[in-house]
Amino acid sequence: MNDDTGADYLLPWRLEEPVDGGGVGIVKASKNEALSVGSIVTSFNWRWQTFDVMNGSLLHKVNPEMVNGHLSYFLGAVGMPGLTALLGVREKGHVTPGTNQTMVVSGAAGACGSIAGQIGRLDGCEKVVGICGSDQKCQALVTELGFTSAINYKKGDISSALKEHCPKGIDIYFDNVGGPISDAVISQMNTGGHVILCGQISQYNKDVPYPPPLSEDTQDSLRFKNITSNFSYNKSVHRERFVVLNYMEKHKEGLLQLSHWVKTGQIKVLETVVNGIENMGGES
Repeated sequence: MNDDTGADYLLPWRLEEPVDGGGVGIVKASKNEALSVGSIVTSFNWRWQTFDVMNGSLLHKVNPEMVNGHLSYFLGAVGMPGLTALLGVREKGHVTPGTNQTMVVSGAAGACGSIAGQIGRLDGCEKVVGICGSDQKCQALVTELGFTSAINYKKGDISSALKEHCPKGIDIYFDNVGGPISDAVISQMNTGGHVILCGQISQYNKDVPYPPPLSEDTQDSLRFKNITSNFSYNKSVHRERFVVLNYMEKHKEGLLQLSHWVKTGQIKVLETVVNGIENMGGES
């Protein structure tokens, strides 16, 4: 909603124009030879309206069998959030089975974080610890999604909680939130650890560059512990975020892997569903 999103691949929403985002739907009429009537299609640029006329080049045909007919999964676990989680962990996380690694995921109850933690477990992490904002979410992460434990950052001291849940330190951090939570996590990371900079949601409405500057202490932790990440340093302390669109050649294989995990129950999906376009955008 800012005048500038800070991303060349994502334009801000405009006044008097429909909000857009990821969407899935059915082709009702077509002049595109690749898209027949009845095809199920997705797009990153779906306007929030019940019917739309769209350029066929912006649509991607999908097979409902990949999600056992649960089409909304194409917007989550078997879509862009799932790919972001999978490729983030695989490209930047460096999970090594049998080495007793501990992964921490912030924003762990969200569409991306909830999948990232499960992939970390599947790929071989000994412990996967999620950070989220309610006891209900913490319970869901552990009892339904297989996280080792979870921390409610709104209760108590986050640094003390991390020491309790990660007694051997932290090897991999999937960062969705930034700010003080990420500072606390990085301060407890082991030498040679890995940070995946996926999002910085705590900083989005602040008048700072994106990704926002790091504190001096956090910069020192990254340097002195030789923590690898998609961070690069210069005079402005610039950091490069992990962007899933940079790995288009790996999307097809990644979606097939995610589909397999979901269909076999190795990855579980939690959704919040609001019925009726008139209710979109409200609190849930």
